[in-house]
Amino acid sequence: MSEKHELLDEVDSVITNKKSLDFNYFLYIVFSLLFVAMFAFPKIYITQQIYYKSREIAKLKIEYETLKEENRLISASVESIKFKNQILDTLF
Repeated sequence: MSEKHELLDEVDSVITNKKSLDFNYFLYIVFSLLFVAMFAFPKIYITQQIYYKSREIAKLKIEYETLKEENRLISASVESIKFKNQILDTLF
């Protein structure tokens, strides 16, 4: 029985070439991850900045539209007051 196992172990060692994970392989993986991160993180940062700037622009655009509408209402109110003053001035 043990001869059988020894024979199978020897055949297994010949057929399957076991590759150990050495320090060079570890460095290769680390440098690969750093290379990917070098391109991924700036893209993430830039897209975040674009998102926040677009939110600020949208907020300012809403404020601009609101102020434009208020200006229109105030201008209409001023015109109404001018009209009333002109009519009252002509009556007296």
